[in-house]
Amino acid sequence: MTGGGRPASARRARAKLRFMVKAGAARQASGAAFLVDHMLGDWVMAHKPATNRRLIMAGIIGNVMEWYDFAVYGYFAIVIGKLFFPSDDPSVSLIAAYGAFAAGFLARPIGGLLLGRLGDLIGRRHVLIVSILCMALPTFLMGALPTQAEIGIMAPLLLVLLRIIQGLSVGGEFTSSSVFLAERAQAGQRGLLTSWSIWGAVLGILLGSLVGTLLTGTLDDQQILRWGWRVPFLIGPLLALLGLILRRGLLDEPGQGVEPGDSAAQSAARPKAPLVSLLTENFPDVLRIVCLNIANGVGFYLVFVYSVSYMKGIDKLDGSLAFEINSFNMALLLLVLPAGAWLSDRWGRKPLLAAGLLILAVGALPAFILIHSQDWRAVTLGQFILASGVGLLAGSVCVTNVEMLPRHNRCTGVALSYNLAVGVFGGTAPLMAAWMITAGGNPIAPGYYLLAVALLGLATLFFVKESAHRPLP
Repeated sequence: MTGGGRPASARRARAKLRFMVKAGAARQASGAAFLVDHMLGDWVMAHKPATNRRLIMAGIIGNVMEWYDFAVYGYFAIVIGKLFFPSDDPSVSLIAAYGAFAAGFLARPIGGLLLGRLGDLIGRRHVLIVSILCMALPTFLMGALPTQAEIGIMAPLLLVLLRIIQGLSVGGEFTSSSVFLAERAQAGQRGLLTSWSIWGAVLGILLGSLVGTLLTGTLDDQQILRWGWRVPFLIGPLLALLGLILRRGLLDEPGQGVEPGDSAAQSAARPKAPLVSLLTENFPDVLRIVCLNIANGVGFYLVFVYSVSYMKGIDKLDGSLAFEINSFNMALLLLVLPAGAWLSDRWGRKPLLAAGLLILAVGALPAFILIHSQDWRAVTLGQFILASGVGLLAGSVCVTNVEMLPRHNRCTGVALSYNLAVGVFGGTAPLMAAWMITAGGNPIAPGYYLLAVALLGLATLFFVKESAHRPLP
């Protein structure tokens, strides 16, 4: 199962995983169709189908591009480390590459605060237009950037600068789309409709994984190193173009000129300083959202971004096989997310949040032992255990974030708290995992980190009120 040993066995394993990925994708497509047709229920019947589809697509397309970009960077981190942070020690190069990755996430709270404030002042949809335009350029330039061998120290500096610009641009994208969808949902359907925002993010990561699988399956290591890694970044802005078309069309639809629920008096009553209003009125809610989303962010990025580098660098699995395992579990996650959100609309948010956090807490160490087994079946099972926990947690936490805050502070509050959690903890999770393994020599060490943040999330749940069956504040 190593990169150079038993090629016949590796080919058989890759063939089995390719079949599983295709089968999983087919089940995901049919399952998603079932969810749309049957779970949306009354909401679909009460609105125009064309408007529903455009609303969901407009809400998720930016997330597809955002997470596609970050996922591609994470998946090709080993190559990027070699080209932009060359070192005699491959671990040092990888840690440096993840450091640049983390820089983009550390910029997200600032971007989220700026775009969230705009969302509360001028409306959600205008911010969604701005954010998707600002995401496209850094992605394209990343693919065209000269390496350290070509321009010296300027290469890693420019790389970090592009990641920071990217982080600023996307800081408000995911949270604005979650608020946008939640505020347009009917009672009893809010969790499911809001979950399509994270569904779009997972779809972006899956798309990045499939592009990585295609490239590593058709190009050799030298081709990937010379030019193949650039391809995903150069084609990424095509998603931005699609998103701009969808969102501009949504703005032009009759009856969509104002935010839902806004009267002239409500618009005039919006706070001119949402951040001050947020921190004076809703600071405990901000802390609760941060603590819940730390587990969400760390789990997401350890399980679906860092795991590919772990399989290749620590387990020494073939790169193509690692991508296929990841893609298979991502396809299954696309089913778990809306199913968990749909259940949260019926059973409540807290039971589903607790279930996801318990799976992460109890399964963290056993799952990492399985992932480190170097047997592709055990690796797939280990990642699936963690993916189930992430799916139940993420599918419910998106709408919970929105339901904790009042309308006049909602965009600013969700953007600030979510991006603090995901930026400081989620985006640095691959860096932390790589450092923990290098410093301690224990390949299971990331499991302890995941266990700790899951326990923090469970403790936070004691201070969270059930919000599934109440109107938005």
